[in-house]
Amino acid sequence: MNDILDWILSTVQGVDPVLRTLIAGVAIMLETSILVGLIVPGDTVVIVASTGIANVAEYIALILAIVVGSLMGESVGFALGRYFGPKIRASRLGQRLGEDQWVRAENYIDRRGGIAVFVSRFLPVLHSLVPLTVGMSNMRYRKFMAWTIPACIIWGTAYASVGWAAAESYRELADRLHYAGYIFAAIFAVFAIVVIVVKKVLGRAEARFMARPGDGDANTLEIEPVD
Repeated sequence: MNDILDWILSTVQGVDPVLRTLIAGVAIMLETSILVGLIVPGDTVVIVASTGIANVAEYIALILAIVVGSLMGESVGFALGRYFGPKIRASRLGQRLGEDQWVRAENYIDRRGGIAVFVSRFLPVLHSLVPLTVGMSNMRYRKFMAWTIPACIIWGTAYASVGWAAAESYRELADRLHYAGYIFAAIFAVFAIVVIVVKKVLGRAEARFMARPGDGDANTLEIEPVD
């Protein structure tokens, strides 16, 4: 396992740091704009890029690229929602997403305002749908940014940190422990479990604000995944 990890990590670290950082920023920009987040795995790209971090400067640069990319993507989504929202919603992709998802996003924004913008960054489907839906609402761009900036910073810092920490731990232990690769995998496994739990808890806690009136016990509702 160590040999495989050595090859993977050395390959990632061998990519020019500037290029690696730009790729991560573009990937996350695409993830957060006009439903592309349902297709482009921006978080995976960020995790892979973070394993190649060699120093604090590269770490800070990656976080900045993630945050800027996220804000650019969400700004594009907001603008498209403002000017073309109904057409996008009625498009084939918008309908494939499901009318219920649009209604939930609308209800959530109407009932929670800026809090919905912040929390949606950590929820599946909504993190791509909310910028468009906010653009179709009466929320101002300034307020949208005020809530989405801290969410993007938290998200970007968490993902960049875990990738760097896992890779650095492995590199320090690889020569001394033959099971260092399992420590590397364990760090990611724990992080993945934490992410799943956080999304589950947030989804359950916020579900009642997304429900249609008369849907029953809203506390039992969860965000439905898109096939």
